[in-house]
Amino acid sequence: MSEQVLPSHLRAPRLRRPEASEYLESVHGIVRKPATLAKLASIGGGPAFQKCGQTPLYPRTELDAWAERVLGPLRASTSDTGEAA
Repeated sequence: MSEQVLPSHLRAPRLRRPEASEYLESVHGIVRKPATLAKLASIGGGPAFQKCGQTPLYPRTELDAWAERVLGPLRASTSDTGEAA
């Protein structure tokens, strides 16, 4: 999704949890509720974030990188494992 197409509140370099959730769905089609991102921040496995005081901030670059890891490689068929031959 192009930068110009994103709503202005999703164009900031770092996003709060509700905006990070919306960004992941809008840009990558990955649905993760803010509560799920909070849980992943606690147990691990979610996108990297920074803290400003008590507020977690998710850099958009980290959200994009995490989404690519979650989505995995492109596949040509359902039997394709996504691994190089």
